[in-house]
Amino acid sequence: MQNQETNSVNNLLKAIQTYFEAIHFCDIEKLNKVFHESSSLFDVDNQNIFVEAIESFSKDVGGRVSPASKGQELDAEILMIDWLSSVCTTVKVRIRAHQNVFVDHLGFVNGENGWQIVSKIWHLERVIK
Repeated sequence: MQNQETNSVNNLLKAIQTYFEAIHFCDIEKLNKVFHESSSLFDVDNQNIFVEAIESFSKDVGGRVSPASKGQELDAEILMIDWLSSVCTTVKVRIRAHQNVFVDHLGFVNGENGWQIVSKIWHLERVIK
C-alpha cells in the first residue's frame, strides 16, 4: 500500500511541475494536459469576481511572451499540500512570471487521466520593480 501512496505523491509532484513549466514556457500542450477540460479559474479584483474557463485561459497563455524566452529562470515553489483524500488535494504555490509574483490555490483530483487541476484561484501577490 505504501508504494501506491508514494507513486500517487510522486505523480502529484510531477503534475505540479508540469503546471510550473506550462506557465513558465507558455506551453499550451502541458497546460491542457494538467488542467481538466472542465476546469475554471477565479480571481477577485476590486470586489468583482472574475471567472475564466480553461479554454480562455489556454488561449491567453498561448498568446503571451514566455518568461523562459526572456531568459528568466523558473521561479516557483510549493507552499502547501492539503490532502482532502487520497485522490483530492489543494496545492498552494507561488510562481513568478516576468515581474509578477502570483500565489495560486490549485484544486487537484486524481482521475482517469492522472492528477489534474479542476480549479484555480489566484492572487497577484506583488510586482517586482
